[in-house]
Amino acid sequence: VHLIPVNPIREDGLNPKSRKRIMPDLLTEPPAIDPVYEAHIYCNIPTIAERSMEGHAPHYFKLVSVQVLIRHGDRYPLYAIPKTKRPDIDCMLLPSRRPSHPQLEAFIKHMSKGSAAQMDGSLSSLPRYPSHSLCEMGELTQTGVVQHLRNGQLLREIYINKHKLLLSDWTAKQLYLETTGKSRTLQSALALLYTFLPDFDWKKINMRHQWSTIFCSGSCDCPMRNHYLEEEQRRQYSLRVKNNDLEKIYVDMAKIVGIPTRQLRASNPIDSLLCYFCHNVSFPCTKTGCISMEHFKVIKRHQLEDERERQEKKLYFLYALLATHPLLNQTVNRLQRIAEGKKEEVFVLYSAHDVTLSPVLSALGITEARFPRFAARLVFELWQDGKRPKEHFIRILYNGADVTFQTSFCKDYYKRFSKPMCPLEKFVNFVRRDMFLVFNSTSYYDACRRRLL
Repeated sequence: VHLIPVNPIREDGLNPKSRKRIMPDLLTEPPAIDPVYEAHIYCNIPTIAERSMEGHAPHYFKLVSVQVLIRHGDRYPLYAIPKTKRPDIDCMLLPSRRPSHPQLEAFIKHMSKGSAAQMDGSLSSLPRYPSHSLCEMGELTQTGVVQHLRNGQLLREIYINKHKLLLSDWTAKQLYLETTGKSRTLQSALALLYTFLPDFDWKKINMRHQWSTIFCSGSCDCPMRNHYLEEEQRRQYSLRVKNNDLEKIYVDMAKIVGIPTRQLRASNPIDSLLCYFCHNVSFPCTKTGCISMEHFKVIKRHQLEDERERQEKKLYFLYALLATHPLLNQTVNRLQRIAEGKKEEVFVLYSAHDVTLSPVLSALGITEARFPRFAARLVFELWQDGKRPKEHFIRILYNGADVTFQTSFCKDYYKRFSKPMCPLEKFVNFVRRDMFLVFNSTSYYDACRRRLL
């Protein structure tokens, strides 16, 4: 029996306010897919303090660099279900409204002074925090701001207070900040930054604009990447066509709304329905009927099945290797410079999208990871061995969980050595050489142009 909780769910899936307990049989497998449980995790509603593994290392190790890749926080939908009322969500920031954060009011005041910051290109014309009484399409919500205020606070406690990664007299050169040109990614970056470095000096902020959602910068020309993405999209379409339950649900929903089924499908209803679900707003109704939790469950279950098949079929993996190489190569270059003694860009923040994080996780071989939730964070930590100062190691963490030894390049190392981290050179070799082996190539340029038989 699945009991659908009405209160926010914690990260571990338990309802903090419920006193009823169903004792699970520890020997039974968890249900294959519980779409409601997975949707709650995706929403990432700020409830209890999060436990995280960031910053954990033997006492003789020194933390020398942290690079963080985030997905923006909770946002208003990018699509609308035709002929329905848009979800009524307020994007004004009100510290008295839940979810809130002790520093939300100070954040709003600080953002109003941000004209001294250096913002690349079109970033300077974007608002620094959301401020519409009815959210606009794709706009960050108060929940999204609070999610990243919490991320920044958590990272500050570990990296600044405990490990002294940046001292109080930090300089602009010690930060590297980059975001796509959407207000939701810029605002997410600023929210995290505000609690990470409270009341920071705006003159030290230089926010770079990245036009590509895969952060490929000047290395975006890759014909085979596009080929594998098209193949992956064909696989997605094929799976959807085979799902009779999904088709029935679309037909039923289209009748309720009064539009052709094809038009409903094109409006990507899961994006809109997740917003209703995450904000505990009733699904839309018309004179003909209401979209229900059953409709939502079938569509969400298909989405989860699609993610599972995506892992098995490997087309997305081939796309991911080529899509993420420029970003991972930039990361490796920076980590190597820091390992050689450079003191610049020791804290890096990339503010991005699910379509940025998802291929990075796939390329690294972290197949167990869930699809990036709102305000997901992927962290690369660089550590120096105090006993052998020339030796450097990395740890990779996803939403606070250590996934270093789930990566394809460090699985075997873990089996043979007891060090709780991965040697930096393993990561370097993977990005410079091993990423291309599956393409029978030795370079990114070659792999981008070599068609697999």
